[in-house]
Amino acid sequence: MNNRTISAHLLSLLFIIASTFPALALMQTVSQDETLLSIGGKPIEKDELIYLISKGQDSAPSSSGMSREEFEDNLNLFVNYKLKVRHAEELGLDKTDEFINEFESFKENLKAPYLIKNSLEEGELRKAYSRMQEVIRASHILFEFPPNASKDDSLIVLRMALKIRDKINSGADINELAVEYSDDPSAKVNKGDLGYFTALQMVQPFEDAAFSLQPGEVSDPVMTNFGYHIIKVLDKRPNPGQVRVSHILVRIDENDTTSENLARRKIADIYTEIQKESTVWENIVKNYSEDPSSSQNGGLLPWFSVGSMIPEFEMAAFSLTEIGEVSPPVRTKYGYHILRLEDKKSIDSFEDLEESIRSKIMRDSRSTMIQSQVMAIQKSRYNFDENEVSVKNLENELKTFTKSQLPGAVAAKGLDKDELFTLQGITYTMDDLVKFIEDEELSIKVKTTMFDAWYDRFTASILNKAEDADILTNNKDYKMLLNEYHDGILLFSLMNQEVWQKGIQDSLGQRAFYEENIQNYQWDDRVNAFIVKVLDINQLEGARTKLKGQTISQDLIQVFNTNYKTKTPLAYQTEDGLIEYKKHPILSQAELTESYQEIEANGHLHIVLLGEKIPAGPKRFNETRGLVIKDYQEQLDKSLIAELREKYPIEINAKAKEEAFVSLNQ
Repeated sequence: MNNRTISAHLLSLLFIIASTFPALALMQTVSQDETLLSIGGKPIEKDELIYLISKGQDSAPSSSGMSREEFEDNLNLFVNYKLKVRHAEELGLDKTDEFINEFESFKENLKAPYLIKNSLEEGELRKAYSRMQEVIRASHILFEFPPNASKDDSLIVLRMALKIRDKINSGADINELAVEYSDDPSAKVNKGDLGYFTALQMVQPFEDAAFSLQPGEVSDPVMTNFGYHIIKVLDKRPNPGQVRVSHILVRIDENDTTSENLARRKIADIYTEIQKESTVWENIVKNYSEDPSSSQNGGLLPWFSVGSMIPEFEMAAFSLTEIGEVSPPVRTKYGYHILRLEDKKSIDSFEDLEESIRSKIMRDSRSTMIQSQVMAIQKSRYNFDENEVSVKNLENELKTFTKSQLPGAVAAKGLDKDELFTLQGITYTMDDLVKFIEDEELSIKVKTTMFDAWYDRFTASILNKAEDADILTNNKDYKMLLNEYHDGILLFSLMNQEVWQKGIQDSLGQRAFYEENIQNYQWDDRVNAFIVKVLDINQLEGARTKLKGQTISQDLIQVFNTNYKTKTPLAYQTEDGLIEYKKHPILSQAELTESYQEIEANGHLHIVLLGEKIPAGPKRFNETRGLVIKDYQEQLDKSLIAELREKYPIEINAKAKEEAFVSLNQ
């Protein structure tokens, strides 16, 4: 590891957070044994130095350890870094609205991996992807709840579902029973056969039940928002991934009694025609397919996976095994199809599908389940104790009031001191809930009473704050990461204010610095040159004819460049201008007294045209302004560090320093 580890790491951090965030000051209580140093009376723990250096080591080539010299260099860089952070805080840069808002925004992203919710979501993502490795074919019968169903109504539906389940288990055909009993409208056509599907294509309770069954098994009644389902798994097999097919469609007009026979005869004739070796698939599609969206492009359809198409079409597509293989005619509700396999590919990796899976999970009932699990874990972890009697009473007293009416009703009924719950020894009352409601700008959709909805939201908010505080207090990795970003944005703000922008905008300072350091901005001996590198040796004579015997001039150079770029763009590469020739790979070999010459170098012939020679001398300010600004900024940085070392006393704990060195070499 080199002695610029911290410096390089912090510089990369600055670019990452240049548009990011500010912070509430991170209050730290550092024990005397853990204090590495203090700057202006503010203690800094040794673990912070170890963390930053170790983070740099993670990306550096492996080595046998850190030398004492490297450690001292890194410690010096660390002190300079913390001096700037200390000064930024002294200037109040951590109190600006911009800083605070950006830090809070970044803080949300940084804490995400440490949250209970994240680990639960990760589990659901992995479970969904694991299930996606296979596909299931199942039939079902749906027993819907009547509108505004009572508990007795639900029991009647359940008894019916249990009765039909028993018939299936006794040998009755689920598909025939689906036609007779299912409330799913599609059962009249598909007899309850859902075809093949995989994870995230059915509602969660249905999916959970289907994946728990083996082929031939029948479920107990499964309740979803649609009603009770009886499910029979017919088949399980590995997920075939995705397929791409082209097709020919002959439609059927349901209002024409002769349409079915006509379509069947037409598709049979087309299928016979396809078998001929001279047949061109695209021509057949164009002439006969009745699918206007694909008939002009060879019948090509987008990639699709299991569960994306109607079952008959899908099963025919996935039954094709060889590229170019054509299926027999397939009947669907749209008519008759002939399919040709164009390509196949396996299921994508977890990394490729992760965001898609996450999006689907967050849109279905799993998101509610995850939130319920999060709250249950939080309540257990942070000693949540609800005052059930009080909450029940408040629900009865306030259930008829809207959001705007709730605060007034609480005050009128004298309920503001009624207890809701205790969390980590702190009791929250109805008064706290009222303040929470008043601070919330958005309304919420209510499935229960207004009180229940706001009580649940308030409880979740308090529990989330308890988890945030717990992570910051007890998770060292998160604490270090948060502190790193807090200090990094402060460093960026200070450097931008005191060094970078000042160096760019201070034109008088730039000029004075240039004049004081003119010896650093010098031209070596130069010559006005035009160099033509011949890439195509067949074009050598053309270049010779245009340049030999000519005097170098901008007009000559412009005409040559324009002509070759238009007529033979790959024949030459050119370079021109006042060039320092002593170290130039071509001009260093040139005879400066000759205006025209040809030089072999690096496997290519170069035509060289030379003009006026300029002796060594100082660069004009405008010729080197970019480098002057860079050097001026470096001087401003050094001056700032020197000033801060004078302003803020630095005390180093020798014992903690040695412990840090030993820790970094273990």
